[in-house]
Amino acid sequence: MSFELILVIVTAVTGVIAYVDRLVWRPKREKALATEKEPILIEYARSLFPVFLVVLILRSFVIEPFRIPSGSMYPTLEIGDFIAVSKFSYGIKLPVTQTKIIPVGEPERGDVVVFSYPKDPEVDYIKRIVGLPGDKISYIGRIVFVNDKPIGQQVKGVYLGNDSGAVMNGADLVSETMDNDHRYDILLDMDKISRDMDTITVPEGHYFVMGDNRDHSNDSRFWGFVPERNLKGKAFGIWMNWDNGIHLNRLGKGIE
Repeated sequence: MSFELILVIVTAVTGVIAYVDRLVWRPKREKALATEKEPILIEYARSLFPVFLVVLILRSFVIEPFRIPSGSMYPTLEIGDFIAVSKFSYGIKLPVTQTKIIPVGEPERGDVVVFSYPKDPEVDYIKRIVGLPGDKISYIGRIVFVNDKPIGQQVKGVYLGNDSGAVMNGADLVSETMDNDHRYDILLDMDKISRDMDTITVPEGHYFVMGDNRDHSNDSRFWGFVPERNLKGKAFGIWMNWDNGIHLNRLGKGIE
């Protein structure tokens, strides 16, 4: 059972108890000849319901925190980064069912997104959107082609990471530029055999995603497309990093 579903259930139960108490049980206690002590269950439900409700609203419709557990998004995101994800960037969705009730915006190429892994929806993944619905995508010689045009690349030098990022030291640090002028850095590990991919077309209502650590990422090249309903939101900032201690240099960084 997902945390989101548990939060919805707990909020609903405490809300119902508080509501029934206000309409039925409390008036009966007030009319009693002797003062009745308020049951502890009702006391806790009435006190905790507003807290659960606020958390549910913020987490479902505004911002949700996530922690980066792997190195598939180096150099953009490092292991231990705690990121903030905008839940309304791609529309307001109901919790649990993820039914869109208010359209707001649409994903764009280059967006870093959190989504439910299509092979196991209980697991959250974070990757970068490379292909939109209808796009033709191929990956040849470590270059991404979108609609038969290569994404611009410029080698910046050798990557020298700090702390957890040191595992990728020596990889090529490359700047990529999407056709919408969205620029970001990726890593290419020339010591690892690259897997080319022939041209495929992204189906309607789906997205093609890749990790920035191109040769160390389990992404759409291997398991397919991300349905729109699986998108949880757009990652926009790092608010903390904890990996065997707090790394202050990561705090407050934006996500390109």
